[in-house]
Amino acid sequence: MMRYFLLICALMTVAVVGIAGFRGSKSRKPPLYIFPDMKLQPKLRPQNTDGFFADGLSSRLPVPGTIARSQPIHVGNQAVYPWQDCPVTTGRVTGTTNFIETNPLPVTDELLQRGEQVFNINCAACHSRVGDGNGVPKRIAAMPVVANLHDKRIVELTDGELFNTISYGKNLMPGYAANIPIQDRWAAIAYLRALQLSWLGTERDVPEAERGALTK
Repeated sequence: MMRYFLLICALMTVAVVGIAGFRGSKSRKPPLYIFPDMKLQPKLRPQNTDGFFADGLSSRLPVPGTIARSQPIHVGNQAVYPWQDCPVTTGRVTGTTNFIETNPLPVTDELLQRGEQVFNINCAACHSRVGDGNGVPKRIAAMPVVANLHDKRIVELTDGELFNTISYGKNLMPGYAANIPIQDRWAAIAYLRALQLSWLGTERDVPEAERGALTK
């Protein structure tokens, strides 16, 4: 019985190879499509004339009210799109592999408030709301590998490297580029710097005119 089974399998293999050929092989014969729907489909080829539309053009303008897939990021007077090679989109000096030192966005109250929201939504679960690493994985799953964001090593990282880590992940941390927009990543970094300063700052970091408020 097994002999007949193997013989049938061999004959079927020979038949398939004889009809379809080996994968990657070249032939002058028209290809054999089992499911041609995706390969052979009615479509308009760009930049060609076509009688379907009244003006005879196949390439069309966007439908009125169409929303662009990406919006520019305004850095000063410059509008930067997410696909451009620019410090605000990559965290690196343009044309190099060097990380930029500081946040390219102006640090305002609005940016810090947005950063707090982004941090508490995306980062606090693991790093805790104060950034000390005592989040859910460490408290419940006993995972000691969650970083304390106030460690000297992380405090001394450039803002560009923090942006790269948030975007692409590091070690067990996944990347958040698909989840967090570029502006929000920079906002979270600005808020993290404020957190670090609140933990590691000294009286000398407070403007002299406002130091009296520390004792109240």
